[in-house]
Amino acid sequence: MAAALFLTGCSGSNTVAERVIIPRGASVRVAAESLADHGVISNQAWFRLRARFAMLDRMLKPGLYEFPPQSGTAEVLRRLVAGDALHVRLTLPEGATLFDIAAAVENRVGIPKAEFLRVARDSALRSQFDVVGESVEGWLLPETFDFPALVDSREILERFLAARRAGWDSSWDARAKAAKLDRHALLTLASIVEAEARLPADRPLIAAVYRNRLRIGMPLQADPTIQYGYLLQDGSRKPRLYNIDYAFRSPWNSYLNPGLPPGPIGNPSSAAIEAVLSPSPVPYLYFVAGPDGAHRFSRNYNEHLQAIRKIRRGPH
Repeated sequence: MAAALFLTGCSGSNTVAERVIIPRGASVRVAAESLADHGVISNQAWFRLRARFAMLDRMLKPGLYEFPPQSGTAEVLRRLVAGDALHVRLTLPEGATLFDIAAAVENRVGIPKAEFLRVARDSALRSQFDVVGESVEGWLLPETFDFPALVDSREILERFLAARRAGWDSSWDARAKAAKLDRHALLTLASIVEAEARLPADRPLIAAVYRNRLRIGMPLQADPTIQYGYLLQDGSRKPRLYNIDYAFRSPWNSYLNPGLPPGPIGNPSSAAIEAVLSPSPVPYLYFVAGPDGAHRFSRNYNEHLQAIRKIRRGPH
């Protein structure tokens, strides 16, 4: 009898697709009111009766739903019970920062950037995933995930954090320890390598340059660390760096401060982490990007200046 009742019903008055939000914890009465307000159903009492008769009134799932014109009550209930709500796809590219994903979340989900970044600094969230540092920057796995349209900031961050944890190679910690790096330092250095490398083949070479600089106590002198300092200061990067920017007073400025910056400057790929742990066996201390995206590497500053002049002259 319940099945027969569930298969019959009347449509609403909507003539175009209607989007309806069913909040978390909404009763069948609240859901019916929202659906009726949007013309998806024509009779609230009939909707509630059918839901309760079929024992579905406590099974409605929250979300943002889109109902085509003349959706029958049975179809509306089926979708609400199945959680057949709208979804959004969020991508965190390799090397992207929290500011990048916050902008995407604001655009796709409607959560303000400031709110998302506040949750990314939440101490409980950091403790849950054993994150070292003032935010979860660096600890998110670059990946693409689908989320319900009504997802919140914590759910988004937990998904990327859990993916990083699940994808962590069990050998990385021991190899990092052998290189005198903890997990935080490994992610920090890998994020700098990721920010510098334009071609995958350059990652192990760039990693070697930074590992060599750290070994001899030379400043890292990585431009992306300056940019990250500006990002933290006002939420934007500079189109390009000028001489004055290299004197920018920031703990993230690796020209002024020795060693690694306070934390990751982005979210590195697994390939960047591997590059830091297995750098190319080369003596290089300098590199400069060519117009083709590939870097030219040098052993000393004189060679570096020659490489710069050669790039500026262009092909002959």
